[in-house]
Amino acid sequence: MSYGSISNAQALAADAQSLGNLKMEAGKNSPAAIKETAKQFESLFMRELMKSMREATMKSGLLDSAGGDLGTDLLDQQFAVQMSGQPGGLSDMIALQLTRQMAGATKESGSATAGSTGAQSTTGKLGKLSVGETAPSTISKATRTPTENQSSFVKKHSQIASEIEKATGIPAGFMLGQAGHETGWGKHEIKVKGGNASHNLFGIKAGASWTGKVAEVTTTEFVDGSPQKRVARFRAYDSYADAFKDYARLISESPRYAKARAQTGSAQAFASGLQKAGYATDPEYAAKLSRAINTTLQIRRAQA
Repeated sequence: MSYGSISNAQALAADAQSLGNLKMEAGKNSPAAIKETAKQFESLFMRELMKSMREATMKSGLLDSAGGDLGTDLLDQQFAVQMSGQPGGLSDMIALQLTRQMAGATKESGSATAGSTGAQSTTGKLGKLSVGETAPSTISKATRTPTENQSSFVKKHSQIASEIEKATGIPAGFMLGQAGHETGWGKHEIKVKGGNASHNLFGIKAGASWTGKVAEVTTTEFVDGSPQKRVARFRAYDSYADAFKDYARLISESPRYAKARAQTGSAQAFASGLQKAGYATDPEYAAKLSRAINTTLQIRRAQA
């Protein structure tokens, strides 16, 4: 490993002053700049953490030198950069906080911006599923104290989720978190023609093999990273219990989700496994889903 070949991004992690420029760019409300700023703050935090751990370790004094200390510091810097920016990590929380701060500053200055309505769009998937993308306001709430609506949603579906867990081994909290994320915690469920509920909590699409009822809705699918509006057909069920059973059958029987099924010990690993298997086209899906699952687990502990 060459210490002289540190990239610009790695250099930023070692220079706190350079974060000022990044934050100025973030102030322009650029998602890319906000994401990069958050990553660099996380890098600095990780580097300081490793530095504190090394300082707490006793040194022999035999091989210590200024050159050795410099090499160790540069190595820690590279490790800090490599570990930062992971889905569901500290940088995601920092990015959300920066976004809220920038939005608040814009509102106070009287700038005219298009506000979020809190509505939920349905994000397209590769294959059979279409995952709902929770609005930013809902995501930020999920990182704090659960809302009354979230708690009510979890309580409403906990019994059937627990029954499905006993039958399939898929954690009830994971299913409830995904259903909550898909539907905006019940506020934005897919409707059939006429406005009745489709009971489709998981956004499963109606493929050629589906012979049951369907609901046609406009979705937002990510194609090569760009969102596109499309009309898609989704499965409709007679009850929420049928929706849970169908979802569990798909996850349990489809070979493409085998790795995700083997990672139910971790919300983040399970969510990442689904994304890697092509469950969703949203590039941020794993991070959003893991937050929703962790919120659900928190609620279920409180309701136990």
